[in-house]
Amino acid sequence: MPSKIDPIDNAKLIAALEDARKREVRAAQLYRMLGDKETNPRKKEIFYKLAAEEEKHSVMFAERITANGATPQVIPAKQPSPVDRFISATLGTEAMLKRMEAEEERNIAAFEMQSKVIDSDPVTRSLFEEVEREEQAHTKLLAGMSNVNTPAGRLEAMLHGEKWHVNTGSWIGDAIYGMNDGLTAVFGIVSGMAGLTSGHPDKVGLVIGAGMMATLASALSMGSSAFLATKAEREVYDAEIGRERKEIEEYPEHEIEELALIYQLKGFSEEESRRMAETIAKQPETFLKTMAHEELGLSDKNFPSPWTSLVSGLVSTAIGGILPVSPFFFSHGNTALVASAVISTLAHFGVGAAKTIVTARPWFASGMEMTVVGVGMGVITYVLGIAFKVG
Repeated sequence: MPSKIDPIDNAKLIAALEDARKREVRAAQLYRMLGDKETNPRKKEIFYKLAAEEEKHSVMFAERITANGATPQVIPAKQPSPVDRFISATLGTEAMLKRMEAEEERNIAAFEMQSKVIDSDPVTRSLFEEVEREEQAHTKLLAGMSNVNTPAGRLEAMLHGEKWHVNTGSWIGDAIYGMNDGLTAVFGIVSGMAGLTSGHPDKVGLVIGAGMMATLASALSMGSSAFLATKAEREVYDAEIGRERKEIEEYPEHEIEELALIYQLKGFSEEESRRMAETIAKQPETFLKTMAHEELGLSDKNFPSPWTSLVSGLVSTAIGGILPVSPFFFSHGNTALVASAVISTLAHFGVGAAKTIVTARPWFASGMEMTVVGVGMGVITYVLGIAFKVG
């Protein structure tokens, strides 16, 4: 029978349950997608288990909706979004797991908030609290899944702070931040020049010239910076690893003792620390990576090609810079400025939303943040252009 709750409170309760149910259905779909493409039998089993648990949660929420006198909404059995499929196919399982971990943390926060406001139905509040605890367990499981079949893998997960990391220095990251840089900088310059020239037809060439020169300079700067940064990062890593490898070869006992002391500082007993260090030392490459992480704070990862970073940063920045300038090739004055503002605003939102690929933040919030920054830049430079106008 439906719970005897005030109609307004009951409506809020149903809305909270429907929101939670949709979150669980989406999580189940993503876990099932990961399970379908996973080749490691153990990981595949875990993904399917997590999907089943999320589906169980959605059923529990649906039952509470029914118990409170409403009919659960029909949720289409849609596949994961194109963005999720693209990330999974392009960046791999670890990038998707980073997104899933972020998703689980957002769900935990939502469930915690909802459980606090649902005081009118103790049963539903208890359900939210139970699901919140299980989502926290999912987050810990996701954090520890790397090389889950081996003790070394579990130790590596522990050493990495139980967090998944995605290499944001990849060409995708360079492309997104390159377009961001070109779009914002050139839009600001174009807006400023439009204000400075008051949209005079005879001076549209100044706007185009300034915009194209800024585009060229930004593209060359971003491309060369990405090239040098990637190259330097690889060189520093190789140099530090080389020095650490030499120390291990020349003074193995000293390095084992050092690692054992590090583990004691982490809270392990002297005997446990020594045993762990000696076990790891039997695998030279694992020992090297562990010492590099613990002693130097270096993480083993796949470094992108400096040339790939150069091309990605240069081309994306150029594209981002050309967008605000393009309307002035076909028009002038306020017409061109408004067209530039519209194109730039939409592009800012798109680039901001695309940042979710490397940040795992909600796409709409990320897009709006970038839009506000871009529009603010345009307004400020336009006003300054008018203020500094001569004649």
